[in-house]
Amino acid sequence: MNALTLEAAHMSGVAKLSDADIARATGVARSSARAWLNGTRTPTGERAERLIELSALVERLERLIEPDYIAIWLRKPVPALGDEKPLDLIGRGEYRRVAGLISGLEGTSAS
Repeated sequence: MNALTLEAAHMSGVAKLSDADIARATGVARSSARAWLNGTRTPTGERAERLIELSALVERLERLIEPDYIAIWLRKPVPALGDEKPLDLIGRGEYRRVAGLISGLEGTSAS
């Protein structure tokens, strides 16, 4: 497995993200995300960028909330994001909106 497929496997194992979740956040078919998780294919280009962004957000969320809740949080409409779902925003390339919200959460957890 290469580094990107290891990232996908980590998110699946620790944060309980499914192949459907990873597909939704990266804009690929579920079968492609499943192949990444199995290590039989590797994401490239824009899809690899979306996977890296998702991984970065999951790492930050691991420090803020229980890992079992990460997948749920990413699927829920979030009022601070205009009731958008974080996975959908990431899939549209709007990583910074989700990252900004997480930054605010990180700031409140320090106090």
